[in-house]
Amino acid sequence: MKSTQLPDTRLIEGMLQRRTTNGPFRPDAVSREHQELLMRVAQAAPSHFNSQPWRFVLIENPQTIARTAEIAGQSMTELIEAGVFFERYQRYFRFTQAEMEERRDGIHIDHLPGPLKPFTRQVFSDAGLKLMRQLGVPAKLGEDNRRLVAGSPLLLAALLDKEEYRPGELSGFYSVFGLGAAIENIWNAVGALGMGIQFVSTPMEIPRHWQSIRELLEVPPELELMAVYRLGYLPDEGPRPTIDWSSRHRKRLSQFVFRESCRVPEQD
Repeated sequence: MKSTQLPDTRLIEGMLQRRTTNGPFRPDAVSREHQELLMRVAQAAPSHFNSQPWRFVLIENPQTIARTAEIAGQSMTELIEAGVFFERYQRYFRFTQAEMEERRDGIHIDHLPGPLKPFTRQVFSDAGLKLMRQLGVPAKLGEDNRRLVAGSPLLLAALLDKEEYRPGELSGFYSVFGLGAAIENIWNAVGALGMGIQFVSTPMEIPRHWQSIRELLEVPPELELMAVYRLGYLPDEGPRPTIDWSSRHRKRLSQFVFRESCRVPEQD
């Protein structure tokens, strides 16, 4: 008679508990053991023909982190000041729990500076942007962003080898797919190590700032810088950013899964 073993669901449970860290990290350096482990889980990701097109830069140098933080903060200030950030991404903003329950996607803006709370729905309009400028919110958000990056003990740059990464060809898609899988492995692993991770996205929004990051990291012509992340150990609790959101809702199965063809939504 065969013995029945219950499946080990710890990996699945860890994936379902995945989080993005919007707040600060502890100042402790990330151990070399944990850094190596994160690189090994990235290495385990699938890639087309086992090409492993990803390359990573682990950054602990305080001067490099500080300069990256300055660029990230300045980028945020410029994006908010010009209204570019809200113009590009307003379709993802939700302002009530009811909206989140209905759509089950996007981000719920649930934390605003006191003077802006009466104008929650208008905060990203022209009038709201004018008020934010008057209150110095763009500079405050830029400084928040700078401090978050500057206080991160580890930055991780993700790159692709241009021999494999050829935009417009299938190899370009395969390479991005593989890097995405490698990053997702890292993202799922940090929780088990008591760590957090967040995309440092604002420099990518402004070409000259992204070029500054490339130069700072001395990226050679044969590599393409794709993304930068900040990592560190999580504190017990930390203050929320000036403008913050939650994004734990996920679409129902019937909203993104079909059965047999695209005409038949899956039942919830």
